[in-house]
Amino acid sequence: MTRNNKSILLHICCGPCLIYPLGYLRNEGLEVCGFFYNPNIHPYTEYLQRRENLNQYADTVGLKMIYDDRYHLEEFLRGAAFREAERCRHCYVMRLEQAARFAKKGKFDYFSTTLLVSPYQKHELIISTGEAAGKKYGVKFYYADFWDGYREGAAKSRELNMYRQQYCGCIYSEKERYYKEKGKSGQTSKVY
Repeated sequence: MTRNNKSILLHICCGPCLIYPLGYLRNEGLEVCGFFYNPNIHPYTEYLQRRENLNQYADTVGLKMIYDDRYHLEEFLRGAAFREAERCRHCYVMRLEQAARFAKKGKFDYFSTTLLVSPYQKHELIISTGEAAGKKYGVKFYYADFWDGYREGAAKSRELNMYRQQYCGCIYSEKERYYKEKGKSGQTSKVY
C-alpha cells in the first residue's frame, strides 16, 4: 500500500468524541482510520447504540473504520473487580493495547485515541498507557491535546442530533451517573 501521508489508527470511544480529533488529525495531514473496540461499555444495548451512532457519522465524513466487535465484558470486569479505584487504568490498557496491536498489524505509523478529548477522562493516565502500549507493540503513540476541542465537538454533535451518552461507559460510571443513595433526611445524593 503506497501512502503520501503518514497514517494513524484512531481508537474511538463514541461518535461525539470523534468530531474534533478527526478534524485535527486530518488538518495535520494524517491519513486517519477509525478503530472501535470498547468492551467496557455496559449494558450491551448501550454498546450497540454507540457503535451504530459512530458508524453513521463515519459514513457521513468518509472515515474508514475497523470494528473489533469482540465484546470482552467479562475480561473488563475481572480486571476491575476488587480494584475499582484502578478500573480506568485497566480499561485504558485493554483498549489501547488492542489499538496498538491493530496499528502494528495494519502497518500504521501511529495510533491514538479520542479519549484524549474528554475532560472527564484521566488525561495523564491515557498518555502513559498509550506510550507503554506503543513501546510494547512497536508502534508510536500519537499524543495531541484534544481538550480544547471538547466544547466544539459537543456543540457540533448536538447540531447533528447525535446520540450523546450520559456516562463514560462502564457499569461503575453508569452507577455513579444514575444511582442516588437516600440519606438520613430522605434526600438523595450521588455516590462516588
